[in-house]
Amino acid sequence: VQLQASGGGLVQAGGYLRLSCAASGRTFSTNAMGWFRQAPGKEREFVAAIRRSGFTYYADSVKGRFTISRDNAKNTVYLQMNSLESEDTAVYSCAAATRPLNYRSGDEYDYWGQGTEVTVSS
Repeated sequence: VQLQASGGGLVQAGGYLRLSCAASGRTFSTNAMGWFRQAPGKEREFVAAIRRSGFTYYADSVKGRFTISRDNAKNTVYLQMNSLESEDTAVYSCAAATRPLNYRSGDEYDYWGQGTEVTVSS
């Protein structure tokens, strides 16, 4: 499975961005798609995940501001990010998992795309 993330950029605090992650290859083998982020000098952290069924998971820090969705026909997952804060500045990466036991753990994901950088200016 290959993943291609896009949509990052520079935005002012309070603004919005939509990230996309296009999957190709053996996409039928994936059960869940997730977004993770890593800020400079910090550990990678979970942002959001969505199961093939559409069930979603969010980190507390983004709940109510971010929305993850998927278009199975296009094999694409989106992350709509609203009310962005400077703390959201990070490199965002998408990932795919075949049989995750913990949708919030990056260790459970089998495939990773390259990151897309999000910078929120205050």
